[in-house]
Amino acid sequence: MDRPAAAPAGGEGAGGPGPGPAGSWRPPRVAGGPAAGSRQPSVETLDSPTGSHVEWCKQLIAATISSQISGSVTSENVSRDYKALRDGNKLAQMEEAPLFPGESIKAIVKDVMYICPFMGAVSGTLTVTDFKMYFKNVERDMRNLRLAYKQEEQSKLGIFENLNKHAFPVSNGQMLFAYNYKEKFPINGWKVYDPVAEYRRQGLPNESWKISKVNSNYELCDTYPAIIVVPTSVKDDDLSKVAAFRAKGRIPVLSWIHPESQATITRCSQPLVGPNDKRCKEDEKYLQTIMDANAQSHKLIIFDARQNSVADTNKAKGGGYESESAYPNAELVFLEIHNIHVMRESLRKLKEIAYPSIDEARWLSNVDGTHWLEYIRMLLAGAVRIADKIESGKTSVVVHCSDGWDRTAQLTSLAMLMLDSHYRTIKGFEALIEKEWISFGHRFALRVGHGNDNHADADRSPIFLQFIDCVWQMTRQFPSAFEFNELFLITILDHLYSCLFGTFLCNCEQQRFKEDVYTKTVSLWSYINSQLDEFSNPFFVNYENHVLYPVASLSHLELWVNYYVRWNPRMRPQMPIHQNLKELLTIRAELQKRVEDLQREVATRASSPSERGSSPSHSITPVHTSV
Repeated sequence: MDRPAAAPAGGEGAGGPGPGPAGSWRPPRVAGGPAAGSRQPSVETLDSPTGSHVEWCKQLIAATISSQISGSVTSENVSRDYKALRDGNKLAQMEEAPLFPGESIKAIVKDVMYICPFMGAVSGTLTVTDFKMYFKNVERDMRNLRLAYKQEEQSKLGIFENLNKHAFPVSNGQMLFAYNYKEKFPINGWKVYDPVAEYRRQGLPNESWKISKVNSNYELCDTYPAIIVVPTSVKDDDLSKVAAFRAKGRIPVLSWIHPESQATITRCSQPLVGPNDKRCKEDEKYLQTIMDANAQSHKLIIFDARQNSVADTNKAKGGGYESESAYPNAELVFLEIHNIHVMRESLRKLKEIAYPSIDEARWLSNVDGTHWLEYIRMLLAGAVRIADKIESGKTSVVVHCSDGWDRTAQLTSLAMLMLDSHYRTIKGFEALIEKEWISFGHRFALRVGHGNDNHADADRSPIFLQFIDCVWQMTRQFPSAFEFNELFLITILDHLYSCLFGTFLCNCEQQRFKEDVYTKTVSLWSYINSQLDEFSNPFFVNYENHVLYPVASLSHLELWVNYYVRWNPRMRPQMPIHQNLKELLTIRAELQKRVEDLQREVATRASSPSERGSSPSHSITPVHTSV
């Protein structure tokens, strides 16, 4: 814990884990990922950083984390490299925080004491910039951190005022740091997702579905994207009437279509039935049209993510659900998934048992008491039911919750991940997030609380975190089915909170255009796609058209320790996992190249006149090699 580290000052987590590893003051390498598995940089390496500013940051982070990998909490186990830094004049050079392009220092104070839960008091210099607090490995990520200063030095209060100001810029009338971040990357991540190209990849438009710009001015639904896919036969006037009958105007729109059966996943919000069972003939006809677009089935399954009792309560308040009398060819299924408030409380309980100390004797019962894995199980089980209806039942489904931007996004994106191997690639998964979460209006700013100091805000909830946790559970059950690795998922979550990139800012597409997110901030995908080897799974096998059905049972689920408990030294992995995976990637590439060379050699010999004239006994038998 004695090494310099940093924490972003621009943003606040939703009561859950935040940026890491050792600080998200740069595009991070996360603990348990590459830094945890990397060879520790020498003093000479740190003294003379090579390459870009980002490379220098990577080297510094590697030095910060590697001393903690052993799991020891005593100062006697601090690495020799660090002792050289501490005892020499290298530390003085590192006390000045490395800055991003566009980042500026706001306050510096010496002789600040960090109260470390594992090592006790650690003295050092604290620097506050408009993005980070630079001290001994400090940030928002399930850790309660305490800093102390001498009472007689009241002038040091200024640094805490600066820290509060830049940690919560929105509450203090300032812009998030993402608007100041000027790092340049060779790849433009904003081009990862093109809605028209994605729908065309799915075989759209076709005779039943059209790519529509009816919402180009966000007048039909202000939280939907400008481009949506709706039934071809439905007129724009009818769409407006359907929007008036659906909460927040979020009409049923296509998310995914099966390439063979034409069964579809459509998403929407709850119908505004109310206590008097109000009906809308346009909405009823609309859902019938969705069913008719699939010739394989004469039934439509409506998956309502909510608990039945909660849906009844919503009905009394003007919301509700589809009745069998109004929608005779539809089957309504309640998935009984709890609301955002229950999920927020579950994560709070998880944080309490994970940091700063762990009760080894009661660990399993304490995890069970949070109900976190039970809620993960319910999400996976619901998504499996949706995927199975599409794949095996060849039946179209409609998915909604109350407003269609929380549990709906979780279920549709997980089901699509199970059904479509494209979304299991790195860029395909990025497009899935851009499509089902960002463009369709998951309220990231409210659910995470970017830059806002109102920690008690009832709108905060770890909805997106749960989705990523579900994906991680799937990677554990299908280790060769995903092109990305664990570091990829952790990096996404770190920057959900960091406010370094613009990817997760704002609440909907319309707001992002108004806030100039696409022109004035950098995409997280720019950083990730500029170094794909860091985030690649060496065991990946691209099985196209292969459906995954994860086992949604508590016996097959586990707590994601490398994320939730990564800051506890006793819980750190003992082996340099990420470095080993990188080496495997290199070996795989070399072997693949060798196979290709041998195949070319065989083809050349087979096509040469001398080989063609040889006897059959000397012919070469093709060898099928899998790497």
